[in-house]
Amino acid sequence: MKNKTHLLYYFMMLVSVLSCKDHQPDTTHKTRIAFGSCGSENHELPIFNKVVEHQPDFFIFLGDNIYGDTKIMDTLRAKYQRLGNKPSYQNLKSNTQILATWDDHDYGWNDAGKEYEFKEESKEIFMDFFEEPEASLRKTHPGIYHSYTHEYGTRTLQIILLDVRTFRDRLQPYQNEFEKDGRFHFYRQEYAPYTEADSTLLGEEQWKWLKKQLLEPADLRLIGSGTQFGIEWNGYEAWANFPHEQQRMLSLIEQTKADGVIFLTGDVHYSEISKLDTNFYPIYDFTSSGLSSTWHFATPNKNRIEGPIMDNHFGLLTIDWHKEDPKIIMETWDIQDNQRFEFTVNLSDISFKN
Repeated sequence: MKNKTHLLYYFMMLVSVLSCKDHQPDTTHKTRIAFGSCGSENHELPIFNKVVEHQPDFFIFLGDNIYGDTKIMDTLRAKYQRLGNKPSYQNLKSNTQILATWDDHDYGWNDAGKEYEFKEESKEIFMDFFEEPEASLRKTHPGIYHSYTHEYGTRTLQIILLDVRTFRDRLQPYQNEFEKDGRFHFYRQEYAPYTEADSTLLGEEQWKWLKKQLLEPADLRLIGSGTQFGIEWNGYEAWANFPHEQQRMLSLIEQTKADGVIFLTGDVHYSEISKLDTNFYPIYDFTSSGLSSTWHFATPNKNRIEGPIMDNHFGLLTIDWHKEDPKIIMETWDIQDNQRFEFTVNLSDISFKN
């Protein structure tokens, strides 16, 4: 009788343990990716502490990670170090994996492209600060474009970080040669769209590399760009200033049948989601810009479907892999830890139909 009692006790304990396991949160099937841009090294950047509270698997710096704006490399290095010494940055670094690309201010000069004469030295400083491994392929080519692949069960996440500075042609000044839209009258337009098809934003080597990346098998592809991809032309920096390059990107996605492309972008000091309708599937551009910087207005954008959020903030993507049709939740959280918007798509919504 005593043995039977013990057997019954152990059986009940086993049932209890299994029952508890069934009700545990299944964190192995969710991925959280936080991201942002435009943070000054002269600011305390408490937003990083808010990011850590959300426990992301990755944090992606999308550019203007410092405000270098210099041609003196010791100054650039010192500004990175000022960022690295901040307790909030150390907290971020200790609690999540950091990935990064750059935009103009950390590249070295406002609105600069391939004409910036210290791009090689700036790259070396960037690599040192973000502790790029010695064996990294990033160190074998000009520029800092790179990709990462992660497996989640039967699903694959690809993170592609573009370099929109090292190879980009000079921006074309706006000279009133384009028909004005009344929505844009309240501010000065600085740059016009290129009409020449031989001008470039990414450069041929990066385009060839990108094609290879898009041909790799992946279910969801997050493409990081310091410059906004999905907005309409507004007179400031954007892919819309290189419309043939923007179209080349869309054509390449269609040609390679690359499923699950979402752009993550920065630069403008506010957050928004833009949607580009195409003849394959909609392309979403989730902008998060304002880790410490702010702006006093948002430019007109007929493609905007969420935002603008003008307060300091970070972007957060949550991918729920365990569902048959994974959900991608896009959120912006502000410095007060308020969720400012939420937008969800299913993976099937941004995939080619077989």
